[in-house]
Amino acid sequence: MVATIEVLDALKSIGLNLYERKIFVALLAKGVATAAEVSEIANVPRSRSYDVLESLVEKGFVVFQASKPIKYMSLAPKDALDRMQQNVMKKQNEIIERIEKLKLSPVIKEMEKVYKDGLNLVEPADMTGTLKGVSTIDRQMQSIFKTAKKSINIVTTEQGFTSLYNRHYRILKKIGKSGVKLRIAAPFVPGSEAAKSFADIAELRNIKSTSGRLLTVDDEHVLMALTDDKKVHETQDTIFWANSPHVVSNIAQPLFKQIWESGSIVKKAN
Repeated sequence: MVATIEVLDALKSIGLNLYERKIFVALLAKGVATAAEVSEIANVPRSRSYDVLESLVEKGFVVFQASKPIKYMSLAPKDALDRMQQNVMKKQNEIIERIEKLKLSPVIKEMEKVYKDGLNLVEPADMTGTLKGVSTIDRQMQSIFKTAKKSINIVTTEQGFTSLYNRHYRILKKIGKSGVKLRIAAPFVPGSEAAKSFADIAELRNIKSTSGRLLTVDDEHVLMALTDDKKVHETQDTIFWANSPHVVSNIAQPLFKQIWESGSIVKKAN
């Protein structure tokens, strides 16, 4: 039986390369075979079949029989997938554990020093970029938030205000408690859960409807939306980012001040 395109594509989607897919399907059809036999059935070079079979054994799709010559047998598809899932989870947990150990080790201080020394060699023009897609933008925002030492100023839309609450409230709350001054200007519904929560950790100004979004962190970072979040899909949302004290102090901060002063003061609920 020849495997359908759907079967091969499904195996590709879980990480099997072309030769692995062809040999696994060949073993499913054959049951038990030597490396030479399976390479002929799968139309895979014999010189590659041994490595591919070892890889499939490691991933949990194939087992071998200690015979002469060695023979290989595929597991039932559901069993193979269960084994692969267990192997992936085990490796993932091992990597997470190594990452946690690295974060607590003296090596991280050395890496941070190398990073900071490297920044001194970077031209200002290299510290800018355009970010596309909500997930990418959110990661950049979180990274920049964590650098804040003095202030975070945000102008956002009604939709952006809700997203800011859903995606970033926890980290902003933590940053606010550390002494960083938070100011948020946005059109929002007074008394809403987001408004009440932000009023506890930040100064709020309720402004008229806006399609613009602007964010500054200290006197260094600025993020400015290039798209209207009401008119584009979240995968197409785009912002401009720069690490530029000049842009922050001469453009972003005056713009934020103008918008901030136009809004109505929101008092913290008692």
